[in-house]
Amino acid sequence: MPQTLKRPTGKLPVTLLSLTFFSLPAAADITKEVEDALNFYHYGSNGAVKMDLNYRWENVDKDNSVRKPANMGGQPVETANANTVRLRLGFLTPVFHDFQGYAEYEGLYAAQADYDRAGTTTNRDRNYAVIADPARNELNQFWLSYKGIADTLIKVGRQRIKLDDDRFIGNVGWRQMEMTYDSILITHNNQTLFGLTANVGYLDHVQNIFGETDNINAPILNLNYKVGDWGNLIGYGYWLDYRERANYFKSSQTYGLRFDGKSPQFWDTVNFLYTAEWGKQSDYGDNPNHYQADRINLMGGLTAFNVTLQGAMEQLNGYGLNKTFNTPLGTNHAFQGWADLFINPVGADSPATRAMGQGIRDVFATASYKAMNDSLIVTGVFHDFSDDTGGVKFGTEWDFSALKKFGKHYSLLAKYADFNSNHPAFPDTQVIWMQGNVSF
Repeated sequence: MPQTLKRPTGKLPVTLLSLTFFSLPAAADITKEVEDALNFYHYGSNGAVKMDLNYRWENVDKDNSVRKPANMGGQPVETANANTVRLRLGFLTPVFHDFQGYAEYEGLYAAQADYDRAGTTTNRDRNYAVIADPARNELNQFWLSYKGIADTLIKVGRQRIKLDDDRFIGNVGWRQMEMTYDSILITHNNQTLFGLTANVGYLDHVQNIFGETDNINAPILNLNYKVGDWGNLIGYGYWLDYRERANYFKSSQTYGLRFDGKSPQFWDTVNFLYTAEWGKQSDYGDNPNHYQADRINLMGGLTAFNVTLQGAMEQLNGYGLNKTFNTPLGTNHAFQGWADLFINPVGADSPATRAMGQGIRDVFATASYKAMNDSLIVTGVFHDFSDDTGGVKFGTEWDFSALKKFGKHYSLLAKYADFNSNHPAFPDTQVIWMQGNVSF
């Protein structure tokens, strides 16, 4: 299809660059004063006030195949621009008789909101491309933990959960408003007995990235066994039973086995990297779509002299509309390209979901370089997308990012995604991000 992407527009405040102030040695004393002010000692242990401030400019440009609804004229959607600031503010109590509690507010302010916020109950603006960051205020976390049992942590309440690489259970940490869970999670970590870490839990509600609540019955099990210095063998089972009719199609049961790790160091500089994973998924609960689908995830690479090179393939098999291996609770932005063209393989009937019903194969290569004592990380990724047979080409994507950290508390990020396709279901897409973060 002809590429008709526009030049990025929007307000990119130069004050973002002023965050580099924190790289100056003179700021060290200020940072120490802030650390001391936010941490306190009570009941014989430490508590803290936690703060995370994240500014982001995001620009999303789709080609002319993405159009406004017919009742709005049907013209191509306009380039989306979001200038947003997200604040998380939390209070962590000291440990008292092995109990500890945490409460956290999360809020997003949109200084520029020329974008479609998506979601189901959020005010939408379909004149623009989608940026999934609605302006919201919410209780992000509210939990109580207990660690009075040897090698065991029990946590109950609304909490952040991240398992393995976040493909199945994650917090969607890239979006401004993260996903958290009303749940109970028991983590048993006994490295002296079999080197086994067990996560056993139950999810009752999902507070999603749109500030909406999904009702769910979901037992989860994740067993992680450390295989010497070579890596980890992981087995898992996730049973997602959505309780609202609109979400029945996302209900699934998934079982899988994963080996992930890196070799001991060779020649004083080289480590080999590897991942091999297989998963099996089928319908569950009230899902009206009866299916079975596999997932295959393979990666090999090496790291030497601060350079990491990887080649990988992830395949989600599919057998028709809403019969594709899917991960509704995963941090899916981290997979299948940062432009998020394939982030919802199931859902409403559309050309994209019908194409993805054939399954998705992502063959990709990653290169990254760390410099300045690992405070600067530069990454490039190339993706080649097709259906699960490799016979139908969906498109290709280049992704680039540069992250600069200034001590423990400050960072700047520049990030870019460029997706190109000749398939009518997938629009050419360019996305630019600029971000500054302060976290204590």
